[in-house]
Amino acid sequence: MSVRGITASAGAVAAATAALAAFTTVPASAHGALDTPVSRISACYAEGPENPVSQVCKDFVADSGTQPLYDWNEVNIADADGNSRQIIPDGHLCSADRDKYRALDWARTDWPATPVTSGSFNVRFRVTAAHLGTMTLYITKQGYDPTQPLKWSDLDDTPVAVYATSASAPSGYYQFTANLPQRTGRQLIYQVWQRSDSPEAFYGCADVVFGQSAQAAAAAVPDVAKAPTDTQIAAGAARSTVSHHGHGGGETAPATTGTIAAGTAAASGGTLKAALSASALAAAGAVGLLARSRRRAAARARG
Repeated sequence: MSVRGITASAGAVAAATAALAAFTTVPASAHGALDTPVSRISACYAEGPENPVSQVCKDFVADSGTQPLYDWNEVNIADADGNSRQIIPDGHLCSADRDKYRALDWARTDWPATPVTSGSFNVRFRVTAAHLGTMTLYITKQGYDPTQPLKWSDLDDTPVAVYATSASAPSGYYQFTANLPQRTGRQLIYQVWQRSDSPEAFYGCADVVFGQSAQAAAAAVPDVAKAPTDTQIAAGAARSTVSHHGHGGGETAPATTGTIAAGTAAASGGTLKAALSASALAAAGAVGLLARSRRRAAARARG
């Protein structure tokens, strides 16, 4: 076999192996969380999993470790299929009844919160993988006691927002308007995002405080919730353990660099599984080519 042939075959193997490694070692993007008002898990992630600031977020890490915060955009049930009220028991709404996120169910009054007033409110949901579906936001009833575990009956039956989510979010956000009713004091907004292209659903709890004015509400909040920046999201992506696990997803936000967007995988030949298969086939083909070339060279030497 010529030096050129050996070099070409080895190069093909190296290229295919590198492609396969790229697909298998970089985590796929997850799905998202409320940005405005800020969800509990997003607020704690924004403070920094390794060095949280508020006491409740410090206690969160002491109880559950940092991994749930690095997986801030995952709180889900894979097979909810529109049955959230039936499968999530009272007291476990914020965690979606997942032990990994159990700290989110703590009934405390020191969760970082967003000051709000009644009326029209602009909601932003940070998307890291877009999905077709419906996002529904509920608010707690007047008289809600934040020192007691959240129950389904604590939520007003009438949603404050119902939004049809699309399969792409080029800006990195879903943005829509909620209509907040008259409330006073600390309340909670509960998010249910049910996919229509899958039985999967996502959940979130965002603490809010109503007051006579935004300034008065802010004065009543021990820690004003802040959403993670794009820089924080990108920096923590490598620590995330969340992937699509074959259940798909749409275009990811520009900030999630360093991850494999489901939309990118589709543009390259479909799902992550397909991409893995293509890379594996390429690697196998290159190895086979090298083996055949070596056999031919040996045969010529014998002849």
